[in-house]
Amino acid sequence: MRITDLLTEDTIILDLKAQTKKEVIEELANVLEKTGKLHDRETFIEAIFAREAQSTTGIGEGIAIPHAKTKAVRTPAVVFGRSKDGIDYDALDGKQSHLFFMIAAPEGANNTHLEALSRLSTLLMDSSFRSKIENALTKQQVIQAIQEGSVKKSMKSHHGLPFEGK
Repeated sequence: MRITDLLTEDTIILDLKAQTKKEVIEELANVLEKTGKLHDRETFIEAIFAREAQSTTGIGEGIAIPHAKTKAVRTPAVVFGRSKDGIDYDALDGKQSHLFFMIAAPEGANNTHLEALSRLSTLLMDSSFRSKIENALTKQQVIQAIQEGSVKKSMKSHHGLPFEGK
């Protein structure tokens, strides 16, 4: 499963309206609901907050990756939101978060969400990749950056396996 199988143009927000952590979670969950990825928006949001209560998913470097695996999810998905101004997301480095990748996985699914989390984390460690996402003018440019970043990482893979493999 590739990240771009889970993240599509209809699950990208280039200019989040949210001003708080709670609003970010709700705004991203609204996209999942609107695109038919959820059975139950409220239960999904509760699962996200339960995960955040364990430890923040604001990993630093301006990035947050909220995620949950719950029966409230109909179809695995990733929704991306970007805030130019930044939002206090209780990030580990204490800085504002600008890039939000919310991962939704159905209960009982394989570890699709963990694979997506791992792949996203690897891509996001690359500052040139982050810069492309931060400066993308269109949703297609976000997807293109992920595709290009994934190909670049697969070429660096010491196992010879494609990073974005199925």
